[in-house]
Amino acid sequence: MITIYKSTSEGLLTVDDFVAGAWVHVSNPSNQELALLVERFGIPLDFLTDPLDLDERARLETEDGARLIVIRVPHLDSWADDIPVTTLPIGIILVHDLVITVSAIDAEVIGDFKRDQVRGFSTDERTRFVLQLFLRTTLLFLRYLRDINRVTNNVEKDLQRSAKNEHLIRLLNLEKCLVFISTSLRSNAFMMEKFHAATYSRIDQDEKDLLDEVIIENKQAMDMAKIYSSILSNMMGAFASLISNNLNTVVKTLTTITIILMIPTLVASFYGMNVDLPLQGSPDAFLLVVGLTAFLCTLGIVLFWRGNLI
Repeated sequence: MITIYKSTSEGLLTVDDFVAGAWVHVSNPSNQELALLVERFGIPLDFLTDPLDLDERARLETEDGARLIVIRVPHLDSWADDIPVTTLPIGIILVHDLVITVSAIDAEVIGDFKRDQVRGFSTDERTRFVLQLFLRTTLLFLRYLRDINRVTNNVEKDLQRSAKNEHLIRLLNLEKCLVFISTSLRSNAFMMEKFHAATYSRIDQDEKDLLDEVIIENKQAMDMAKIYSSILSNMMGAFASLISNNLNTVVKTLTTITIILMIPTLVASFYGMNVDLPLQGSPDAFLLVVGLTAFLCTLGIVLFWRGNLI
């Protein structure tokens, strides 16, 4: 679907034609829509199709007078219980006084611009629009990182009460989210460095300050993702060790109980033989045998207790 937006004195409006200074948003386009854009603006077809690949890396590329910027943005999938936060690419194409954004899924960061919720946003200022998109993406990464850290703390409390498999699986899925986010942030950082080198000398001071802020915020997000990932990995290792230690304790206790229970079985087996046995003619033989068994069991329990095996 192709939607064209234009900033006016009344705010962001939807228009019907590709006017100068407009923002063209392309979401999950059909082949006919792709052909229309290629024919109208002379854009290389791969500039439009590459951002539709969910595994596309962030990069900066220029060809035939058009510049393609691919940035990876966070995406919250409320229907996915296994990996709720993932990342997807958005293509930004600068051509003929227009900004064209291409994505397979409508990401949250695009929705902020559609609702005109970004301060100072104007479709006429292309470079500033791109930098604002960078900044909103990075801030969204930071927000999701804080959310992941909060969920991790809640899961940790649940694990301290009861080490269930579903809690460990949640931690594993959160670690996957952090891997996706860390990889995307590093990819975005390389792209931003190229964008900085290519445009820094041609933009005004306000845009330079905005670009510097974007790079700083992205570095902060990378550091946070690295710290949270390290904490999560250490936590999973610690809980795995605790579970293994608890299992060893249970096995040790069961083994001790089994050995103790073997004592009355052994005595009863001896006195069940069809041969001459001590005290077999005594009327108190049963009580004596039971007493001997109880003494040996008690002795075994004391020895195991002193050896810290119970």
